[in-house]
Amino acid sequence: NGLIRRFYPKGTDFNSVTDNEIAELEHILNTRGRKSLGYFSPNEVFLAHLMAP
Repeated sequence: NGLIRRFYPKGTDFNSVTDNEIAELEHILNTRGRKSLGYFSPNEVFLAHLMAP
């Protein structure tokens, strides 16, 4: 929620946000490194788990 608020402040009417804007934000957040993941992105961690034996 905190990361989304960096792009859309509290009180934003999400009915006016397009599907493309949501998809773009989803891509930005899923490819951004996270401290809790050792500065890997959620996508990198997910793919590593898929490739693990």
